[in-house]
Amino acid sequence: MKYLFYVSLIVSCIVVRAQEKRFQWQQVAPGVWKAVAGAPEEISPLSIANVQPNTQALAKLGEPSFPVSLQESVNEIFDSKTLLRFPLEKEEQLFGLGLNFKSVQQRGTIKELQVDHYGGKDDGRTHAPVALYISDKGYGVLINAARRIKVYAGIAIRKDSKNPPEEMNRNTQSNWDPQPYSDAVEVVVPAPGTEVYVFAGSNALEVVQRYNLFCGGGVLPPKWGLGFTQRTPTLFSDKQVMEEVDAFVQRGYPLSFIGLEPGWQTWSYPNNFVWDSSRFPRPQQFVRSLLDRNIRVNLWINPYVSSRSPIYKDVLPYTGTHTVWAGVVPDLTLPPVQDLYKKLFLQQHLDIGVSGYKVDETDGYDVWLWPDGAQFPSGLSGEQIRQVYGLQFQKMSDRWFREKNQRTYGLTRASNAGASSLPYVIYNDYYNHRDFITALCNSSFIGVLWTPEARSSKTSEEWLRRMQSVCFSPMAMLNAWADGTKPWTFADVADEVKSVMLLRMQLLPYLYNAFAQYHFEGKPPVRAMNLEEGFFFNAKAERGNLNSSDNPYETAIKQDIKDQYMLGDHMLVAPMFDGEKTRKVVLPRGNWYDFYTGALVGNGSVIEIAPGLENIPLFVKEGGMIPMISPLLHTPSRDDILPLTVRHYGHTENSIELYDDDGETFDYEKDAYARALLSVKKDKKGVLKGSAVLPESKFFHYNKVEWVFMTKRE
Repeated sequence: MKYLFYVSLIVSCIVVRAQEKRFQWQQVAPGVWKAVAGAPEEISPLSIANVQPNTQALAKLGEPSFPVSLQESVNEIFDSKTLLRFPLEKEEQLFGLGLNFKSVQQRGTIKELQVDHYGGKDDGRTHAPVALYISDKGYGVLINAARRIKVYAGIAIRKDSKNPPEEMNRNTQSNWDPQPYSDAVEVVVPAPGTEVYVFAGSNALEVVQRYNLFCGGGVLPPKWGLGFTQRTPTLFSDKQVMEEVDAFVQRGYPLSFIGLEPGWQTWSYPNNFVWDSSRFPRPQQFVRSLLDRNIRVNLWINPYVSSRSPIYKDVLPYTGTHTVWAGVVPDLTLPPVQDLYKKLFLQQHLDIGVSGYKVDETDGYDVWLWPDGAQFPSGLSGEQIRQVYGLQFQKMSDRWFREKNQRTYGLTRASNAGASSLPYVIYNDYYNHRDFITALCNSSFIGVLWTPEARSSKTSEEWLRRMQSVCFSPMAMLNAWADGTKPWTFADVADEVKSVMLLRMQLLPYLYNAFAQYHFEGKPPVRAMNLEEGFFFNAKAERGNLNSSDNPYETAIKQDIKDQYMLGDHMLVAPMFDGEKTRKVVLPRGNWYDFYTGALVGNGSVIEIAPGLENIPLFVKEGGMIPMISPLLHTPSRDDILPLTVRHYGHTENSIELYDDDGETFDYEKDAYARALLSVKKDKKGVLKGSAVLPESKFFHYNKVEWVFMTKRE
């Protein structure tokens, strides 16, 4: 009997292994392949986002072959779960796997990817748990499932590994490693099937571009969305908002859109989505008066419906089994729910001129969000709905504005794969400045945008440093909902804060061009250094110190560059933090120049700088061209025609195309845009000269160009 038991056990193992299958890859777009494991569920992040690949732009990136290193990838269905395994090379680096706040490199980590408020650990519970990893070997892998996906990123070691780690003796070998090399990424999807996508490219940036273009291209915000925004205290009235706007103008601080927090509604937490007539007796007149001053209005909401809402009775049959703050949770995947929201939101908001939303609390905490066991009328589980709830609202509201041919730009607490084309920037209630910058870096790998918003500070130095970082992010936001903070709150740095806010406004042509690249080419406007050509960094870990309590296994500390990033093609941003007098900056290969002075600072080197409080450190690559306008208090209107100043850095000839359109509508999707050719060439004497070929187009809003050569001739 004992013998039969072991035979049975062996046969059982053989059966399990027999279920392991090679992926059958099918090319679905240039450089993009799809495979199916098991029986994928109908709902997924990509299906909610309803991605429409930009095949023309994808084709321009070329036709790479399927990554050789992934040909040995396998999958199996076991215990109602889908198990995936993808090979890794020994020195391969991995990036992505959600919006992480502590680390950029993800090799050797475990992630349980789930939409949630960020809790201070890179464990996968985050606002955008995009199950996409990018390899420095020129490929990316996306797991397209609306589930809590567990990823072992080069940390699980099989006994049948083709490249197993060496067995070592900790007692005698000083180089013993507590985390041995693993030759695979292993993924567990708690469902009997999933879709898998592979994106190929000649480098990591091209892979990211391909992913973004497959998802429709990056969002192109309205021009006003790239100006400065202030969110007012929760219970402000229309009169107080107007006083706030007047104060910005009178003090000379720029403002492009204003955010109203929950108090604009009669009832909030849960919400009725209706204006409070005691604080906003004439909302249409209020919104119109701000629009007349070229300032837009953004409204805070969360999707949970109060019994006092006009849509409550009609939406009730389409809600889940659980409530949030005693409000019902509509199943946003159902067309009747979408129709009810649309009718109310158009009537109360869009039709009177509201320009966008801040969509709060679609991410987590488990203490108030519905549990995994919640049921929804669509038949989807609480787990599935949670993964796509924020994404669904983004898609739904984007459609409302599209139907009006009006671009929007707002804020969200939850997103997922497929969101690159959606007009929302992620924010949260976590408030660590350094980690905010790491999140900026990581957002570039997964097709989302992030803002390191400023809310409050303990010191004037911290306030200035936070405001400087905010002005070099996808949305420049001061969130005063709780503290009533203003740019001039700390009087001793008020001038420096104003200076960087105005610099943000000056850089609007450069920023808008970077976002145009995001849309048409898939290049993230803000991106980690690991995506920059010529950037090489030794990613080897430093051996950890033995500590019986804190580090009993001498776990190594990974080296990471997570506190600097690229903004557009030419500018490197190196934020400073409270208490820092100096910092190190890792420069890619090629000459790099100080933005403010044009002086050479280094070439492929690590430099140490002491910039003082006045400026955030900015560097421009050799041949870099920065188009700028004069500082404005509001973003230009669609009728403004402005002169342009182009700064050139270094000694190299170069040319760029400067994009422009009406800045407000979706007409650019019908080719209603224009590009200028800006060129710098040497004359016969070797002196750099600038030239501009400006289009004769109503979509181009610059009428002359002044050239400034920032670097002295050698």
